[in-house]
Amino acid sequence: MSQTLRDSGVYMGAHLNDSYDLIPPDDVYEACRVMARKVRYLGGLEWDFSALHAGPIDPAFTRLVESFLASVLSSDASRKGWKLPETTLVYPWMVRLFPEAYYIHWVRDPRDSILGSHVTDDLSDFGVDYDRTDDVRLRRAISWKYQQEIVKATPPARNSYGVRFEDFVLRQNQTLRGLESFLGFDLVSIPVQTAPVGRWKSDDGVHMFDFFAANMGELGYELEAGSVEA
Repeated sequence: MSQTLRDSGVYMGAHLNDSYDLIPPDDVYEACRVMARKVRYLGGLEWDFSALHAGPIDPAFTRLVESFLASVLSSDASRKGWKLPETTLVYPWMVRLFPEAYYIHWVRDPRDSILGSHVTDDLSDFGVDYDRTDDVRLRRAISWKYQQEIVKATPPARNSYGVRFEDFVLRQNQTLRGLESFLGFDLVSIPVQTAPVGRWKSDDGVHMFDFFAANMGELGYELEAGSVEA
């Protein structure tokens, strides 16, 4: 998505990595830890995010985010933005800091998502409490669940739009038309690989957990009969 925006004339920050993430990310990682202090862990797969939606935002959080976004915020480009997956972990306060921003929520089938490693695989690295496990895929699954729940718990942003990874890969032109309507300007297509879609179908390990089901239904992912693991 970041490549699409950049190639379509959106300024995405001064320094991007090979995945078109704005870097360095360290200030956002620390901002995640600052905000996580306000999240109350209830046990199991439940967190109370209510404290994030009332009261002042920690000034340290604001300083860290503004430092990370310095090149974007100071740019005089008519269209500008950024991409960093870990931004999801601080979404509630980002919406409050930048209420006029256009938020694109990029989601992926969790059965594919947990097959590979991510910076957010262990939520405790970002100050989030959970029942930690040595099962790597379960850790990834819990992280996916947490990120879905924190977005759902956030009062709707003024401008937000959801995009499924699979739709972008398999139906890019159709997906771009929807995004163009949301953003208000034309987008270019980019080369994509279809192989990453549906990798879970040939995976021999555990790639489905019962707590995925509700979120997958909300996102339009179909479940296979007998696919749920406890």
